Amino acid sequence: MRWFRRRTPVEPGPDVPPEPVPPAEPGQAVGETETETESESESESESESESESESDDASARVFPRGTAILLGLAGATVVAIGLSSIRSIAAPVLLSLILTICVHPLRSALERQGATRGLATGSVATAVLLVLAAFMFALLLALAEFASLLQEYSDDLAGIGQSVKSALSDFGVGADEVDAIASGFDPTHIVEFVSEVLGSVAGLTGTLVIIFTTLLLMAMDASYMPTLLRQLEPSRPSMVASIKIYARSVRRYMVATTALGLVQGVLNGAALVILGVPGAFLWGLLSFVCSFIPNVGYLLAIIPPVFFGFLAGGWETALSVIVVYTLVNSIVQGAIQTRVVSNVVAISQTLTFVSVLLWAAIIGPIGALLATPLTLLVRMILVDSDTHALWWRPMMGDVAEARALMKIEAAQNKVTRRDQRLSRRPVRPGKPA
Repeated sequence: MRWFRRRTPVEPGPDVPPEPVPPAEPGQAVGETETETESESESESESESESESESDDASARVFPRGTAILLGLAGATVVAIGLSSIRSIAAPVLLSLILTICVHPLRSALERQGATRGLATGSVATAVLLVLAAFMFALLLALAEFASLLQEYSDDLAGIGQSVKSALSDFGVGADEVDAIASGFDPTHIVEFVSEVLGSVAGLTGTLVIIFTTLLLMAMDASYMPTLLRQLEPSRPSMVASIKIYARSVRRYMVATTALGLVQGVLNGAALVILGVPGAFLWGLLSFVCSFIPNVGYLLAIIPPVFFGFLAGGWETALSVIVVYTLVNSIVQGAIQTRVVSNVVAISQTLTFVSVLLWAAIIGPIGALLATPLTLLVRMILVDSDTHALWWRPMMGDVAEARALMKIEAAQNKVTRRDQRLSRRPVRPGKPA
């Protein structure tokens, strides 16, 4: 149980003059006496270093625990408010950082093949830009399809809005609340909501410019990172180890989520085409994007196709969509993705859900998509790089040791229950107990 190792500070004792080295006994070599003296001095120096480190741990706590916790929460609040105020800059920069980490193995492979640093940098930047350009093109096609769907089903949406308005009025809901809810079915308001989520054209253009520029600069700076880590490792080994572990964890998580999200989007889109739900490409793309949002992404992805499936084919189509999405999500995310990335991420379900809400509130929709990598980044800075804070890892979701202990305890309890049943069983005459 290395996470819960606790040290007790030791009071330094008074200075005691060193004892004189006894002379060698007759028949004893001088080297043996010197060896014993050296071993004693080494053990004394080790005990002194341990007592010094323990006293340093005790003196490192400047404030009481409650005051330190309050100061930490206050600092986190200030940082969150600051990031939220510059979300138009922070969000694309953090996205560029995650993408640079994901494509760094491509750079290393090109350099091992003899490519120059400039060629490797250009290749990495080009690969990322092509992926982003393909995604933006698919997003534009999906938005065009969404606009045509709203225009096609505008009368149906207006009718549903009137039905909801009359039903709420019958239940005694106020007129203002009824009008506000019914206006949500207006296609104009739906377009305004989507525009607020995605941002204006100028905002999207500025975000893309920041992403492209930051990606290029980070790709150039990444060429120095292996050498910098080697230079830093002798003096800060825990920091270097935590950075490497973070990079591997984020890379594996993003690659696995992207591949499985693509499979999920394709399966859902094909099922929607078979069921005759309009906008199958749009909802398949939405399913792919929402696969990056833990816990709540499934709910966000299923609501629009169920609604339009109901408009196109009634309750039968809507229920079929729910069944298909549930099966695909259970297989892809529940069974496969959990096995692939659960041990790598090691974040509890509660913390994952709260992190989605917090990062979405701080930096917007990109924060919801990158909630897990950003939470791992915070854990790397505050916990993994500090050997005295590693006991926080099990509390945040790294329960591998706890799971092993639970298996041992379950086996012991099973043996205990079996012994108790055997002890309560009556002994038959003529048979040994």
